[in-house]
Amino acid sequence: MNTPAPSAPDPDGLLAEQLLRLTRRLHRIQKRHLEPVGITPAQSRLLRTVAHYGDAPPRMADLAARLEVVPRAVTSLVDGLEAAGRVRRVPDPSNRRVIRIELTDEGRATLRELRSARRAAAEDILAPLTVEQREVLGGLLTALAGPVPEGGC
Repeated sequence: MNTPAPSAPDPDGLLAEQLLRLTRRLHRIQKRHLEPVGITPAQSRLLRTVAHYGDAPPRMADLAARLEVVPRAVTSLVDGLEAAGRVRRVPDPSNRRVIRIELTDEGRATLRELRSARRAAAEDILAPLTVEQREVLGGLLTALAGPVPEGGC
């Protein structure tokens, strides 16, 4: 009886698994650093996205498209951020039927806290790497994911 030969290592499969493990680890570390701020990773992303629009507050549909989620998900996130006083719904000055989402002073303060929390989370993840290794990793990630958008959203 012939037994199948052990399959050869799959380097691409191994890389994919390592990336998935790193992604899960990054989410856990980021969540741990965001807890003291009182915000979820999804709310953090929405708050940063609203800030990216600057003086032209986005519509819910703009946020859903930018975040690549269904509009209902944005509604839930905005509800939570609004209840915490971090964003507010405002009517569009040119069309009262359109609602825009803008940051409050509390939302801007939260963004400052988030920057510190994200830096701490990144340091936890990158701690084992030398400066040179971080530069190489940055280049590799840019090759895979593209450049970081302006504003860092």
